[in-house]
Amino acid sequence: MLNGVVNAAAAAEQINPLIPQWYDVVGSLICFVIILFFFWKLVLPRMKKLLDERAEAIEGNIAKADEAQHKAEALLEEYTAQLADARAEAGKIREQARADGQKILADLKEQATAEAARVTSNAQAQIEAERQSAVVSLRAEVGSLAIDLASNVVGEVLNEDKRAQAIVDRFLADLEASEKAGSST
Repeated sequence: MLNGVVNAAAAAEQINPLIPQWYDVVGSLICFVIILFFFWKLVLPRMKKLLDERAEAIEGNIAKADEAQHKAEALLEEYTAQLADARAEAGKIREQARADGQKILADLKEQATAEAARVTSNAQAQIEAERQSAVVSLRAEVGSLAIDLASNVVGEVLNEDKRAQAIVDRFLADLEASEKAGSST
């Protein structure tokens, strides 16, 4: 028995558990080659195709993003130019409106001045007409009062209208002439 144990020990020393047997290496190698072939022919082309598609999609999206960014920049520049034009046009419109307003105001002032002059002229003409009417009325009244007074002073009736009227007119003309002479000195 001892011999059997020694033989088993010697056989155990010859077999190293860390070093695989040749049939394990060959079997593993055959499995590795089959898996490598399967991976190389089926999986790798599909992965490459998938990665190429993703790369193209990413590049396409980047190109679209660049194009959209360029369009946005162009639109921003166009918008900025339109905004500047609109501001300039609004300024011109404001200035034109201000000038039109001043012109309208000047026209209205001119019309008001002309209307005031017309009203003043009409009022002066009316005042002059009323003054003339008052002078004629006063002359007639003063003439009749003067004749009545003269008749009372003289004691005679002065009923001769033409003669009495001539005396009154001469008296009033002398009175006006003395007033004008007094106001001019």
